[in-house]
Amino acid sequence: MEVKVLSAKFDIENAHLLDVARKHGAYQTLDKLFSMEPQEVIDVVRESGLRGRGGAGFPAGVKWGFLPKDLDKPVYLAVNSDESEPATFKDRYILVRDPHMLIEGIIICCYAIKCHDCYIYIRGEYTSQVKTLQKAIDEAYEAGYLGDKVAGREYRLDVTVHRGAGAYVCGEETALLESIEGKKGQPRSKPPFPAVVGLYGCPTIINNVQSIASLPYIMENGAEAYKQFGTEKSAGTHLFGISGHVEKPGMYE
Repeated sequence: MEVKVLSAKFDIENAHLLDVARKHGAYQTLDKLFSMEPQEVIDVVRESGLRGRGGAGFPAGVKWGFLPKDLDKPVYLAVNSDESEPATFKDRYILVRDPHMLIEGIIICCYAIKCHDCYIYIRGEYTSQVKTLQKAIDEAYEAGYLGDKVAGREYRLDVTVHRGAGAYVCGEETALLESIEGKKGQPRSKPPFPAVVGLYGCPTIINNVQSIASLPYIMENGAEAYKQFGTEKSAGTHLFGISGHVEKPGMYE
């Protein structure tokens, strides 16, 4: 049987709507999530072998572990949906076809890193995608998956969509942070790295849309299930956008 991690709902009509997404399993991982300690969630993600899907391929769980311990500052999550490379559209599919998978992944990541404020940085040209994503976020707030009590727990999480202004360089993580802060989008010198000094001078984790969207599958099925896909050094699946002079253009997992 074919198993799909990211594209399972892509062909389901209206899967971008909360009612339909829930019928097909959306947000079912939250009971399990909140029964675990944040460090346990980080350990599962590290064990799964999930790597960043934005290009650098850095292990996600390892990156989360770089956050300073017991620091008296808020922690931020920035989801990179700039997607400015030519002929790239994998993240766009997630935003339009299954945005609640991304939101569920954001909840998982934020709980793990003890974050209460997430920013989704999306390229300014993505107009219809922003509308679909924002509607999904609004639905999640209304249903109690976001806001002051996530899924009825004593855990606050707010998600803000931040639109870029079309600058290609803002796909670089520190330029993205500069842009969110209202400054000219240009890379910062490193070190310090964002996990220590990031958004507003606070510890910040930056992950790609596809990376975050992979988390619900890992949380539901476990690290070993995710490691069944991919290679020894790069576990999991990947979305490939095929375009140009080919027989069957499209999105393939």
